Amino acid sequence: MTLNCLIVDDEPLALELLESYVSRTPFLHLVDRCDSAIKALSVVEETPVDLIFLDIQMPELNGLELSRLVGNKVKIIFTTAFEQYAIEGFRVDALDYLLKPFNYSEFLRAATKALRTHPAPESIFVKSDYKLVQVQLKDILYIEGLKDYIRIQTEDGQGILTLMSMKSIEDFLPADTFVRVHRSYIVNMNKIKTIERNRIIFGKVYIPISDSYKDRFTELLNKRAIN
Repeated sequence: MTLNCLIVDDEPLALELLESYVSRTPFLHLVDRCDSAIKALSVVEETPVDLIFLDIQMPELNGLELSRLVGNKVKIIFTTAFEQYAIEGFRVDALDYLLKPFNYSEFLRAATKALRTHPAPESIFVKSDYKLVQVQLKDILYIEGLKDYIRIQTEDGQGILTLMSMKSIEDFLPADTFVRVHRSYIVNMNKIKTIERNRIIFGKVYIPISDSYKDRFTELLNKRAIN
């Protein structure tokens, strides 16, 4: 899943830093960078934007005023050097607040929070045999990587082959439901019924859980387990 984001700050160095952070984050797509809230407002009105990294203290129109204008259709993460704005920021339903100077780890934490609260799509369209095929996410059992292709296996027994990398499909899917367990496999956590000897069993198919991806899988599994 990818979030279209906008960065807004009247300081050129702050914009450069934010742009570098966005470029390092796979699930963020930079729509534009603006040095004023007025420019940002025009971008939001013309382009789909999911998330704004927004400075507060700016001339003419400040970040708090802009957040009230865009309302709740866009998530806001405030970035400011003034801690006293934090309470006011949350009064306008900001998703998070980054106090300057902040590092990439803090930026990534806030961005990930935005990703987790973003509504997940119910279906995807993939190209297969020169056609676009709609696949309901709830119907996917697992996804298998086959060199330059992937195979999307659904619970009705259909295997949809499409030219795509595992990384591309992994970035698009909801991270709390679809998890990579092997370099060649992504599984739907909601469809797992049996795990045995580090393998996930779907009927006659045994999917290995590799050491490289075991920690993330175990983390999600523990959230669902009854101890």
